[in-house]
Amino acid sequence: MSEKIYVGVDLGGTNIKVGICDEQGKLLHTYEGPTGAEDGPEAVLDRIAQYVKKIVSDSTYQWEQVAGVGAGIAGFIDLANGVVLFAPNLKWKDVAVKSELESRLGLPVALDNDANVAALGEAWSGAGAGLKHIVAFTLGTGVGGGIIIDGRIYQGFRGMAGELGHIKVVPDLEAIQCGCGQLGCVETVSSATGIVRMAKDAVGRGEATSLSLNETISAKDVFDAAKDGDEVAIRIVKRAAYYLGKAMAAVAVVLNPQRFVIGGGVSKAGDILFDEIRKVYVQNVPEVFAQGVDIVPATLGNDAGVVGAAGLNLK
Repeated sequence: MSEKIYVGVDLGGTNIKVGICDEQGKLLHTYEGPTGAEDGPEAVLDRIAQYVKKIVSDSTYQWEQVAGVGAGIAGFIDLANGVVLFAPNLKWKDVAVKSELESRLGLPVALDNDANVAALGEAWSGAGAGLKHIVAFTLGTGVGGGIIIDGRIYQGFRGMAGELGHIKVVPDLEAIQCGCGQLGCVETVSSATGIVRMAKDAVGRGEATSLSLNETISAKDVFDAAKDGDEVAIRIVKRAAYYLGKAMAAVAVVLNPQRFVIGGGVSKAGDILFDEIRKVYVQNVPEVFAQGVDIVPATLGNDAGVVGAAGLNLK
């Protein structure tokens, strides 16, 4: 049995998801268990090692076939040294994850942030499979991103590359402050949070809409209302798509990816969002940057992180 397998760890604040992938990036087995972040980093690292050992022992594969373990973590990471500098959802600061897990497992361990590994997962065996140059946007509570060049994550000088949600696209007169402290980031209008904020503002102004503050408004509610012809909701969706398309256009003239992959909860909106993004993108790039480039929804869903983490050890 010489086939290599790759183990990925998606470390969340509540749960740890572990998966085994084959050499083609096919997810073969998964296991999920509690994080128990309140017990501190040492206990969490013990659990990760326990879950990795369990998933391999429960499979038909041998420990010797594991090429390495990768972990995706939401936070700021010193990639060169494998240290999590700060992970807000875990309340971790300066945790030497790479060396600690390597000592527990006796295997090579690689780390990256959650958005980068999700992009790598889509590039390996998801919506970007077979392509070497893709850019992924993740539209959820915020806007995350990942850049894949020549099949590998592009990390930049300090591992900060791919913070696509902080491309400033909204004009100052219309801009609001982003969580990063800057004004006008695409995250403020194209995330689920931004879409809900614009909807609440419209309802609060008394605009004629089927949306109501008497109920908890979600991004899905806004998209559903737009599909039903609600003019306020349509305007909000178009605004979110417009600035996302503008951000993609800015990325395109620098990186020239073959495909943009959009994941996260907001990406489930379908054609009402994607058609508008594609239109805006084409309008904002020179024609040569539009030729052969497509904008598609992600396909791996919640598995993107664990698949991408497994792929961190691809050679």
